[in-house]
Amino acid sequence: MKSFFPGRRRFADLSESEVLALAISSEEDDARVYADYAEALRNDFPDTAKVFESMAGQERGHNANLTREYERRFGPHVPLIRRESIAGYYHRRPVWYVVNLGIDRIRAEVGRMEDESANFYLQAQKKATDPGTRKLLESLYRTELQHEEIAGNLAERYLPVDKKGEEDEKARRQFVLTWVQPGLAGLMDGSVSTLAPIFATAFATQNSHTTLLVGLAAAVGAGISMGFTEAVHDDGVISGRGSPIKRGIASGVMTAVGGLGHALPYLIPQFWTATAIAIVVVFVELWAIAFIQNRYMETPFWRSVMQVVLGGALVLAAGIFIGGS
Repeated sequence: MKSFFPGRRRFADLSESEVLALAISSEEDDARVYADYAEALRNDFPDTAKVFESMAGQERGHNANLTREYERRFGPHVPLIRRESIAGYYHRRPVWYVVNLGIDRIRAEVGRMEDESANFYLQAQKKATDPGTRKLLESLYRTELQHEEIAGNLAERYLPVDKKGEEDEKARRQFVLTWVQPGLAGLMDGSVSTLAPIFATAFATQNSHTTLLVGLAAAVGAGISMGFTEAVHDDGVISGRGSPIKRGIASGVMTAVGGLGHALPYLIPQFWTATAIAIVVVFVELWAIAFIQNRYMETPFWRSVMQVVLGGALVLAAGIFIGGS
């Protein structure tokens, strides 16, 4: 049966030697993945980096055992067979992608990696005809199944509870500084600063289409401005606020979202219906901002309400007054 993926082979069609070659390259790749995680985390989370270094060493040990077994059975030349050459075979997410999601997401990704490897060895055993090869694959299967215990032992050695708590708190603070803080500033700016021009236009023209165009221009323009301002004014090296690109994206996108929230109701042709919905959206946005401030910035909730909701209501009233005068 042919694969539906041109240029790829099905796992079921691989010979025993090809399965071993695939296992060898997979273990080599996983060792490099763990080493990459260790390198990426070394500065901010040195204790977790040690855990990944040890796991990389384990994968290199698996690779060496598989290579010896291949050479015993099939000779010194091991053909290169990569994961991407096998249809339906598991793949690894890029390290540069996962490290941006936080340390807890990295730990979860490692668990997924080991589960997939265990399933591979379970299937590989079925193709083994040699008792020695079958025994090795069975051993590797059981090792991969024990990834939580192994990772736990390594964590106890390199990452005691107090260190893990310290790293988790550091990761939380970094998430707040890099994503939440600039995103919240953008959401506040987009939600509040666009109120006056949008509602002034709405009550001056009482035309949904014109108001929509002004709202889109204000939201997109503010998003671009806030994004660039956040990205260029602080490279994050001294302040520790993280990548300027990430902060710029968070600020720019959330600014645009804040402005678009009460501009999009004007897609409705009936002006008063659109305006009523837009006003409701404004108050939902303002209460959401107060909640985020309380949740991530540890600002007392009612202080946030007074700062954001009351302030936003005043800006809204100013826009309506100016537009209706």
